[in-house]
Amino acid sequence: MSIVEALDASMPGVSPGIYDEKDFRAISEIAHAEAGIVLPKGKAMLVYSRISPLVRDSGCATFASYIIRIREDATERQKTICALTTNHTFFYREAHHFEHFASEVRPGFVDRLKRGGKVRLWSAGSSSGEETWSLLMTFLGPDRAEGLDIAKRDLRLLASDIATHALTKAREATYRAEDLKPVPDALRRNWTSVSGDDAKIAPELQQLARFRSLNLLGDWPMKGEFDVIFCRNVMIYFDNPTKERLVARFAEKLSPGGWLYIGHSERVTGPALDLLSTQGPTIYRKRSA
Repeated sequence: MSIVEALDASMPGVSPGIYDEKDFRAISEIAHAEAGIVLPKGKAMLVYSRISPLVRDSGCATFASYIIRIREDATERQKTICALTTNHTFFYREAHHFEHFASEVRPGFVDRLKRGGKVRLWSAGSSSGEETWSLLMTFLGPDRAEGLDIAKRDLRLLASDIATHALTKAREATYRAEDLKPVPDALRRNWTSVSGDDAKIAPELQQLARFRSLNLLGDWPMKGEFDVIFCRNVMIYFDNPTKERLVARFAEKLSPGGWLYIGHSERVTGPALDLLSTQGPTIYRKRSA
């Protein structure tokens, strides 16, 4: 069955004159070139459902005419990419990463901060902020007095994502209280406040985070190196050459001895293996010079 036949069968009223295989292929090519997103044929209906509102809002009568527009208009193209990104995440996702960070990485960083040094973290593909806040809660820790002291030191976290709507949610730093249940009790008590059904991230954490719109496949304006990079469940949407190029860039951006955490179904392959050593399930460390 062709994509057009599938469209007709599963969504009565969708005419090939509105959206067809050529349109899907064009959007797929734009998404891959712009953001590395791979859209196999089985995603034709997902593309239709996510892009249709943009087509309507633009005043275009067909996907074909909208595609002409996004090829010429960078702002509209950005809207399309944002609509195609998946922003599924939750607090304390893949808990073993935060447990490893707390036991193996955090103590050295805390000592560095107390001696007047600096620590830089990056949540790459931060989505709506759950990973960002989970990491910062873990860093400030279960001892509130110590955490408040750490928060006054030279600690910063960059949280970046291509989806601007996700970053807006992250900046608001407000979630359903029940969404924070996976976070250890002491961290939740120390670094959130609950009002009714909502939980607010503590201001001490908010002051440490900087949220920025960033396409991981584009230029990176950050000049310094990072001590830790979290990029989890982002590369599952990329093809293998794109993954290898991105991980190699992460490895180069890490300081010697820095840490890279990736998603449970992702692996480091290619040139980055010359710079990174495996430290645990989906945990890597940059070799010291």
